[in-house]
Amino acid sequence: MLAGIGVDNIADLFDEIPSNLRAEGLDAIGPALSEAEIARLMQTRARADGEPLCFIGAGAYDHYVPAAVWDIATRGEFYSAYTPYQAEASQGTLQVIYEFQTMLTSLTGLDVANASLYDGATAFAEACLMAVRANRNNKSRRILVPRAMSPVYRSVARAILAGQKIELVELPLQDGCSDSAALGAVADTEFAAVAIQNPSFLGTLEQVDVLTDWAHAQGALVIGVANPMALALLKPPGQWGADGADIACGEGQPLGIPLSSGGPYYGYMVCRQAIVRQMPGRIVGRTVDLEGNPGFTLTLQAREQHIRRSRATSNICTNQGLVATASTIYMSLMGAAGLRRVASDCNANTRALVDALCALPGISRAFPAPFFHEAVLQLDRPAAGVLAALSAQGILGGYDLAADYPELGNAILVCATETKSAADIVSYATAAAGIFGVAA
Repeated sequence: MLAGIGVDNIADLFDEIPSNLRAEGLDAIGPALSEAEIARLMQTRARADGEPLCFIGAGAYDHYVPAAVWDIATRGEFYSAYTPYQAEASQGTLQVIYEFQTMLTSLTGLDVANASLYDGATAFAEACLMAVRANRNNKSRRILVPRAMSPVYRSVARAILAGQKIELVELPLQDGCSDSAALGAVADTEFAAVAIQNPSFLGTLEQVDVLTDWAHAQGALVIGVANPMALALLKPPGQWGADGADIACGEGQPLGIPLSSGGPYYGYMVCRQAIVRQMPGRIVGRTVDLEGNPGFTLTLQAREQHIRRSRATSNICTNQGLVATASTIYMSLMGAAGLRRVASDCNANTRALVDALCALPGISRAFPAPFFHEAVLQLDRPAAGVLAALSAQGILGGYDLAADYPELGNAILVCATETKSAADIVSYATAAAGIFGVAA
């Protein structure tokens, strides 16, 4: 192959990379192993991880995934199907995507969904870009973002938007929510959009109606960031305020995607019909042929989206076909009643966990605001030591907020999904009591 392209060695293919950036070798990689040896190594490492009780949320949630979801999703016709450019040969793939989009519009109360984006954080960044393009009321390149929004989302968005000269302006915290009193200080500033995460990263429920109506009165679009599982119980973004959010986005992982060592996840995005042509990603439409038979096809997109990068709406979109298919199967199996039941169980379990832990001296709730299935707890000692002691007992006790919210002091974010039993909550409370030196 090197001879065929006229290159002496592989190193010549990478001569544009400065020498100081090149790795000299992969010292941590051992000698080659056979398939059987690799399988044994991976099994050994998996066992070393153990099976701890997980009470961490913070954007990745330990939900139960019915066995049928991935048994179906990994069938050959789903597992290998990806790019449905030829509609006549891809009707099954296109229909699955169409059903996925339909379910997301039902959850969010908006008109059109895509399928889909890389993850929740990049979906939020894309929503910001979309809002700047779509806002006809002003030419602002500022987005008002609550400090209560996920620090990962804010960080990723800043990295992506900086090159487009788009600025994120933070709205401060008040009792774990966006400080609506601080809106007066920015009332004279034009924003392309106001972002609202509900539930917030800190688990609290925002004043979505107040924030949405204020944003629209200022001529800004509204970007709703939502955990799709929470939407089984909470008011959907399309119903926030008098007119609803304009764009909704977030992480699709709660819908049938296992934690799986960090991925793959996917980002969802939904919007109003009026701004759909500014939406990145693939959109499948349903129509009928000349004989009246239903059919599906990619629609509302120029070919630049796929073949001319410089003119594409987005260069990071991906169909995420497999995980979107898994979520479609998951939502189909669960149904509206099943999703509500899971969401209700998550809320009930987290309330039980918070009550059990706050009964111990040295632990208290940080905020009075209502929550969905995460809550911030204040500790009377450094959180890192407490979480390390819990981990040693097989309990992942929560997310340490010290790095992201130092103003909260010794605080952790805890989450209990529907997978946690009453016995699991007792185990956590008993272990915590031992660490704090009190009787459970």
